[in-house]
Amino acid sequence: MDKKIEFHKEIEAGYTFKGEAMILGAAMLDGETQTGKLVGIPTKMLNRHGLIAGATGTGKTKTLQILAEQMSKLSIPTLLMDIKGDLSGVAVPSGGHPKIDERHAAIGFDFEASGSPVEFLSLSDEPGVRLRATATEFGPVLLSKVLDLSEAQRGVMAILFKYCDDNELPLLDLEDLKKTLQFMRKDAKADIEENYGYVSPASLGAIMRKIVEIENQGAEAFFGEPSFDVDDLVRINDEGRGMISILRLTDIQDRPKLFSTFMLQLLAEIYATFPEEGDSDVPKLCIFIDEAHLVFNEASEALLEQIEAIIKLIRSKGVGIYFCTQNPTDIPDSVLSQLGLKIQHALRAFTAKDRKAIKKTAENYPVSDYYKVDELLTSLGIGEAFVTSLNEKGIPTPLAHTMLRAPESRMDVLTDKEIKSIIKKSEIIDKYNKEVDRESAAEVLTKRIQEAKDEEKEAKRKADLEKAKKSSSRSTRSRSRSSKSGVEKMVNNTMTRQIGRTVARELTRGLLGMLGIKRR
Repeated sequence: MDKKIEFHKEIEAGYTFKGEAMILGAAMLDGETQTGKLVGIPTKMLNRHGLIAGATGTGKTKTLQILAEQMSKLSIPTLLMDIKGDLSGVAVPSGGHPKIDERHAAIGFDFEASGSPVEFLSLSDEPGVRLRATATEFGPVLLSKVLDLSEAQRGVMAILFKYCDDNELPLLDLEDLKKTLQFMRKDAKADIEENYGYVSPASLGAIMRKIVEIENQGAEAFFGEPSFDVDDLVRINDEGRGMISILRLTDIQDRPKLFSTFMLQLLAEIYATFPEEGDSDVPKLCIFIDEAHLVFNEASEALLEQIEAIIKLIRSKGVGIYFCTQNPTDIPDSVLSQLGLKIQHALRAFTAKDRKAIKKTAENYPVSDYYKVDELLTSLGIGEAFVTSLNEKGIPTPLAHTMLRAPESRMDVLTDKEIKSIIKKSEIIDKYNKEVDRESAAEVLTKRIQEAKDEEKEAKRKADLEKAKKSSSRSTRSRSRSSKSGVEKMVNNTMTRQIGRTVARELTRGLLGMLGIKRR
């Protein structure tokens, strides 16, 4: 049988689904687009996670854009981590181009321009809805993993949270944690040891240093109130389109600790609050993590384990996670093994190490009779990629060199004016962008410390006053005793007594003389 006919049959059999599907493009053979031989993903399998990989400039971001806007059309809300700041264009329709029309003619369907409903989110000072979470929502276990604490330090963190629970001290931000650590080290030391056990000052100091480390990366802006409600990520607009939430992260590229901290908390919160969905026909939410190596490269071992565990379990909540990175080797093998969709753009081989990485990458894809994967990986054009997904039975689809469709939205960044215009129309910005600074652990403990100091000053003042009174009384008695003693000394002194007698005698003599009486 002719190779081309065999290929067509394999593609048709592998990419024909009973239910609804998302179309990515058309299969290619020997460098030619096979018109009408469409490559897609069953909607039901979109919660099985995915990978978009490829060298810089090969079209990864545009592929991410395609997936997000097509999911929105299927009423699937998405969250995009926009590290480079080039995903905002998904909000407005494409201006069109002859080359786009040419591409779609080769694929086999017409191009239709459209924008998607967008919500801009922010972790920092970028315009958009502010995302925050409290320290209490992290809890001692998750926070210990974020801070990469030792076993002994994790125990101290557990005591800290328990002490705050028992004493009604709300832990909202990093300042609350720091103030409580200081309080445990000095003012509450005896109480802590009596009720919770011995706490090493060295452990308290080590935890404080770890908190300062993430604080220096801007985490203080993330911890606090009002907390973001993850249910606001799964909104669908009046036209039935899923909301695309774009988290703008252009100013935290050099602060990966903050990024990984946010990611872990978000995934944990979604897993804890979303109900079990099982194998639903449509995912509840899909999350796209651009520049995914920032999450994994800077993550501690404990943090990696937590991320991997959540990725394995979160599928049952109806959530799909998609990683976008330059090389599949950026993603741990334990995570790669969980991915149902793989879209591989071109890789570059400039060194022997690059060539080894490409061979390793080729081994991650199904064996194909039609492609030499390791060779073709270096020659894929922009907007072309190897695609393999899962069919409705969970079986991998045939590997297809694919000419990808063009994004229906603008393939460029929106202006600041356009972004601010979209933000003004937000239905939730007033809910999250207000300042909330209620009394929490830091304020309560500061007040208690001040009250203790005031009580100590008052007690000292009273003690000093009492001491002064006693001192004054002793001084008066001393002077009295001193005067009496002087007279007594004069009276008792022999010379004084003799002078007294002489004076008395002379006075007597004088008186008797004046009276004309003679002494015998």
